[in-house]
Amino acid sequence: MKIAAFETAGEWCSVALWLDGEVRAAEARAGQRHGELVLPMLESLLAQARLAIRDLQAVAYGAGPGSFTGLRIACGIAQGLAFARGLPACGVSTLEALAEESGAPRVVACLDARMGEVYYSALERRDGRWREVIPAQCVAPERAPRPPGADWVGCGSGFAAYGDMGFDRVYPEIHAGAAAVARLAAPRLAAGEGVDAARIAPVYLRDKVALTTEERRKR
Repeated sequence: MKIAAFETAGEWCSVALWLDGEVRAAEARAGQRHGELVLPMLESLLAQARLAIRDLQAVAYGAGPGSFTGLRIACGIAQGLAFARGLPACGVSTLEALAEESGAPRVVACLDARMGEVYYSALERRDGRWREVIPAQCVAPERAPRPPGADWVGCGSGFAAYGDMGFDRVYPEIHAGAAAVARLAAPRLAAGEGVDAARIAPVYLRDKVALTTEERRKR
């Protein structure tokens, strides 16, 4: 199966191709330029693989949580490609993709959500799939629930913003990428778990985009 995958939930713009088990990926620190970069990155990867958009058989995207604008870009690109070609689509949790990038079996995925909060989940890899031990949530760092047991590894920008949060091993530099999205989506799409483009949507976890002037004054 040939799959295009996108992850633009954070500061990195990331695109990957899954080509029958081989993954080719490209990424760049995008700032606010995800929309400008994502399609040229896809076109470059396709050209390197000597493929065209018409050769794609499915699309996958990082569904969030993350930047509101970034999530809409990944979902919108995936939806546009899927609509145009009649392809199945598969959304993958950005927190799950973050855990996948870590290489560890027990991961606390934590992204800086701004406004004094983090997007947070604890995931454990069992039987070849990630299972949520603590469901994805938006929470103040000091209120984030501790997962049971030991050997948890913390990953993501939340640890850069708020410190180790009581965990012995944290890797703030690890970020979710399209290669991880592709690896996670491929078996699901192969199993027929892809959905129609009309049904895909970002996962925000929080509706609020920014603090009010009064809330900023009180901080």
